[in-house]
Amino acid sequence: MIEILIYGFIAVSSMVLWSYVVHMMIGGLVSEETEYLVMGIAVAIGVIVISAMARDVIQRRRGRK
Repeated sequence: MIEILIYGFIAVSSMVLWSYVVHMMIGGLVSEETEYLVMGIAVAIGVIVISAMARDVIQRRRGRK
């Protein structure tokens, strides 16, 4: 149970930071709509990657791999 809380906290903080990095890199260079689109894509990719890593760790601890 504690793992879920830790992974959740790490995921949320990572996605906020990742979104801010995208904002700092392209903010002002492109339109605001494009910036939000790129931020959404970056966050979606990050969520997929973090979910895959968490799933792998949980499966390894249960002995399925």
